[in-house]
Amino acid sequence: VPVGRPSTRELDAGAAFAPGDRVRTARHMHDGHTRLPRYLRDRVGEVVIHHGAHVFPDVSATLAGDAPQHLYTVRFDGRELWGDDAEPGHTVSADLWESYLVATA
Repeated sequence: VPVGRPSTRELDAGAAFAPGDRVRTARHMHDGHTRLPRYLRDRVGEVVIHHGAHVFPDVSATLAGDAPQHLYTVRFDGRELWGDDAEPGHTVSADLWESYLVATA
């Protein structure tokens, strides 16, 4: 039997990004709980899905409330992550929170 409640939340603020937008991930993260893997930090990718707003686990894990944020799937080219040694055509996708991302040209 499932326990808990859905993670989706309503937010007054609209999404900062849409599918097709190029974004850069944060270079440095706060101490404590984060869902931004180190190998994805300061990398450029493309938003492929906007999942709506959800409970932000970085804050929720501290029992300081839901702090909802928009959640996105971002796809990274393997060369962006591992340089020319990456297998051609290889990509990595990750679900990332809005506060981890900034717009890039």
